Amino acid sequence: MWILTYSYTKRFTAFSHLWLGLSLGIAPVGAWLAVRGQFDLVPILLSLAVMLWTAGFDIIYSLQDVEFDRRVGLRSLPQTVGEAPALWLSRLMHVGMVGLLLAVGQLANLHWGYYAGVVVAALLIAYEQSLVKPNDLSRVNLAFFTLNGWVSVLLFVFTVVDWWMFWR
Repeated sequence: MWILTYSYTKRFTAFSHLWLGLSLGIAPVGAWLAVRGQFDLVPILLSLAVMLWTAGFDIIYSLQDVEFDRRVGLRSLPQTVGEAPALWLSRLMHVGMVGLLLAVGQLANLHWGYYAGVVVAALLIAYEQSLVKPNDLSRVNLAFFTLNGWVSVLLFVFTVVDWWMFWR
């Protein structure tokens, strides 16, 4: 239900990116509650990491829509604060995501496999961020669809490797 209202939030807030992030980010908490039947800090931090990751990449993607958003009265961070400041906010969100993923690893007693995945994800995100410039959006699709798509896949694979080596 939350994700269905994402587009509507653009009518009244520039922070629709965080709404989308929260819409996707609640999944780890929901899964944890379904399996464990209780709240814990680990899934909450993971949810916040997903929220920041999603909001950060949605800001990048929304750079393409700035003129349209202005024309029809929709809000986004790039439309409200400008492309360059929005990209910096996206970068800050992605740095926050990496910090939260490191905290998740610490609290969950994960090992080098997981941390290697966080490093790979951070490097992909850094490369993704380096591709997009306020005055050159020609590589948004590479950053958003290709590189960003690999972040969760590789983090999952490294986490499974960590589990297989240390927890099974």
